[in-house]
Amino acid sequence: MHTHGFEKILADHPLFTSLDTAALPLLAGCARNEHFLQGATIYAEGDAADRFFILRHGDVAMEIATPERSALIVETLHAGDVFGWSWMIAPFRHTSDARATSDVRAISLDGACLRRKCDENPALGYALFQNWIPTLPGGCAPCACKCLTFTARGRVER
Repeated sequence: MHTHGFEKILADHPLFTSLDTAALPLLAGCARNEHFLQGATIYAEGDAADRFFILRHGDVAMEIATPERSALIVETLHAGDVFGWSWMIAPFRHTSDARATSDVRAISLDGACLRRKCDENPALGYALFQNWIPTLPGGCAPCACKCLTFTARGRVER
């Protein structure tokens, strides 16, 4: 897909609708199409967080490891949802797993590319973060779940 196609997709997504249209080509230059088959691990906890994703088709389970079982699904994402926010915060490591629960099509935006563009154009960075900060609490559900203590009996205590 040419960057013009990415510009249109980004322009239509709620995460980008309030941005100046001049920002869209800059962001589109960091984008690429992604496809993951059902069951594929998109990223694992501790992996380098080098991109984030706009889910276009399919479902993704956000999971954390627990002492009781291999993974606990803390959130299920669907078309239109965004995930992989750890690219924004050093040390740029994922705090949960993301697994395709169906075939997935997504657009990824390269985190290093976005950080570089924000460094070169502080107004762009300011606009992005002003637009994105309100969306972060829902996207950080896996982080919040890490604050829970899982007991040996499988109960969850706060």
